[in-house]
Amino acid sequence: MVRYVHHQLVTIVEVVVAMAVTAPVVFGVRGLPQGASGEVLSILGVFGASALFGLLAISPRSHWVGGEKRDFESAVALNDPEALLPAPRESMRRSFDGSFVVFVALSCLVFGLLWGPWGVGWAVVFIPERIVKGVYASFWERRHGVLLWRGRVEAQPLGKGQFLYSSPRKTTPG
Repeated sequence: MVRYVHHQLVTIVEVVVAMAVTAPVVFGVRGLPQGASGEVLSILGVFGASALFGLLAISPRSHWVGGEKRDFESAVALNDPEALLPAPRESMRRSFDGSFVVFVALSCLVFGLLWGPWGVGWAVVFIPERIVKGVYASFWERRHGVLLWRGRVEAQPLGKGQFLYSSPRKTTPG
């Protein structure tokens, strides 16, 4: 199990790492990106569209995009939090997904080599959406006085896409 906020933040780090790894390779082969053309505006447009998508995803009335706010509101209390929940640092470690980093790095490499050095920037599509969702989840947790978790618990079978919550606990070193 991982904290929802940790998952959002770690995804941002994963994207930045993937872009940082592939950018030198692409820039070495294709040269540095030149800001004179419309690529900068395209990347900013993708950035803005992603932020809008993140806002729609947390909207309570959004039936098409996801409506994660409804999912937060329907979260189920965790029966035995002390036995199941990882330490805060362990939650951050569990949130890291190496296969996602490899996927983003390979796609940045392919796009950068095929379409030019600005192709490395396609991965910014993940960043604003995750920032919006992470900030909203953090405010939601604070407003409700709980921590929001995602993951499976064998003792508490839930439907897919449902969240669990626990009361805040004292952080233990780890």
